[in-house]
Amino acid sequence: MECKEIIIVSGLPRSGTSMMMNMLKAGGFPILTDELRQADEDNPYGYYELEDVKRIKEDISWLPQATGKAVKMVSALLYDLPGEYEYKIIFMQRPMKEILASQRKMLERMGKKDIPPDEEIEYLYAKHLKEIMDWLEDQPNMKVLYMKYNDLIASPGKEINKIRDFLGHHMDADKMISVVDPSLYRNRSDDTAIAGAEESPSEGESLDDEERQKIEDRLRSLGYM
Repeated sequence: MECKEIIIVSGLPRSGTSMMMNMLKAGGFPILTDELRQADEDNPYGYYELEDVKRIKEDISWLPQATGKAVKMVSALLYDLPGEYEYKIIFMQRPMKEILASQRKMLERMGKKDIPPDEEIEYLYAKHLKEIMDWLEDQPNMKVLYMKYNDLIASPGKEINKIRDFLGHHMDADKMISVVDPSLYRNRSDDTAIAGAEESPSEGESLDDEERQKIEDRLRSLGYM
């Protein structure tokens, strides 16, 4: 029977998705990437992206190539995955303050101007994360493993066992651990909340069209859409 399962590594930009792709590759799990986005100061080990993923709203012809492999996809695009496949999603989580600090440095290095205040995008990201996590719970063809970036840095062996169990695939744990580089754990924060503790979205509160557009603009400026 043809394999119709795809592994998705997802989350917000700067949450550890590239590191997870690198770990899967090192462990022997097949990944799908075109290597068009080259390693740089922000991701010295590479981005492990596939440019076609950004066009999923218009073109899904690349999806058959992804079956049985892992592909990286920013969380806002998960809604566009077609229903005829089964998905296992490794969703990376990281304290929001750290994500925002890392994104700001990345945008500044890219020469971006008029970067919105962190407080504004923090609240929008919080709404987005709550919305996408609630949506994922209701998708019968999607299984999700939430993986905390900080735990992966602190105790990679323990977390790798969770990944191997989730994927049901034998991978070389030692090689996976070898690519976890704690020296790249920058932009640390004492804020351990995933979604911004100061002003959290209310239960059932969803993004409106304007807010959704602001998130897409941010993701596009970072090169993820």
